[in-house]
Amino acid sequence: MVYLDNGATSWPKPEQVYRAVDECLRSGGNPGRGVNQSSLEMSRIIFEARYELANFLNIPNEDRLIFTKNVTEAINMVLKGILETGDHVLISPMEHNSVVRPLEYLKENRGISYDLIPSDSQGRLNISEIESLITENTKLLVFTHASNVLGTVLPARQLVQIAKSHGLYTLIDGAQSAGNMEVDVKALKADFFAFTGHKGLLGPQGTGGLFVREGIELEPLIHGGTGSNSRSLKQDGMFPDDFESGTVNMPGIAGLKEGVKYSRDNLTDIISSKQHLMEKLMDYLLDKSEIDVYGPPSSSISERVGLVTFNLKNIAADKVGQILDSEYEIITRTGLHCSPLAHRTAGSIDFGGVRVSIGPFTREDEIDQLIQALDQIINQ
Repeated sequence: MVYLDNGATSWPKPEQVYRAVDECLRSGGNPGRGVNQSSLEMSRIIFEARYELANFLNIPNEDRLIFTKNVTEAINMVLKGILETGDHVLISPMEHNSVVRPLEYLKENRGISYDLIPSDSQGRLNISEIESLITENTKLLVFTHASNVLGTVLPARQLVQIAKSHGLYTLIDGAQSAGNMEVDVKALKADFFAFTGHKGLLGPQGTGGLFVREGIELEPLIHGGTGSNSRSLKQDGMFPDDFESGTVNMPGIAGLKEGVKYSRDNLTDIISSKQHLMEKLMDYLLDKSEIDVYGPPSSSISERVGLVTFNLKNIAADKVGQILDSEYEIITRTGLHCSPLAHRTAGSIDFGGVRVSIGPFTREDEIDQLIQALDQIINQ
């Protein structure tokens, strides 16, 4: 099997990730629930995982790093934790439904409003128009670091700078950037950075996190037992405990710790390999008149993260994906990728697209197999 759906979840994982999950499940213990050896060992693993993530993403204070079950939960924490009746939000037209659907919910239930920043069909924002969209009740700017459909890398530092000059909060969705490119949260200066653990960070599914800048208060999304300050009947937002109510995904966090360590130790090689493979794939796709390619016509990591969405002009995306799977054992992702705004921007909202996303273990001969398969499908 040729696996080219790393934008959905990375596979395979490094061997140490599998071992860590297995060892955690066999060890027993619940972190923060007592002073027995098993509980303390689990607490140590969580502490180390938080440290490894903070170190890898250059998060200035690991205590402000909250573990979540995915990036969607992290984004919901922010949107539902700071937005109040009458607030206005700006978002990019690249946003995933993990941003748009909570905003639609808050629009109906809290009376918030939001606007899209204009862009071209490749997802490149019209930066000069942002300030004209800011009103006296604009509170937050939300944008994906890299589009999960077009691959477009947004100018994060510039966007944060504009937002800060107008006193806005900033939330970056790092689902496709963390582990896939250099990410420096401290340098970005965003108020919130949300990420998932099972994509570029190579951890198990059911893991993710949220960084909250020091000095910002946030209402917990879920209330309950935290293993700390148990005398109190209230949950007042102490970091990070009060944002991790209930039993955390201990095996997932143990595996995530090892995935992050692997990503940290091999990031230069991972980026270099993806760059090379994307160049080869993009050269082929852009050269074929029978293929429509979405997003920037570039494979540079500064402009495009390691994925590309395309369509064969005379064959439906779902049909192409089914043929690649059943006849060539090549796994891709078809449809709207939970990002209808991005497809609307690209002009592909009515038919979706075929997405190929490269991982750290993708080989050059696998890209060759994809190219040969597409040639055969085109010439059928």
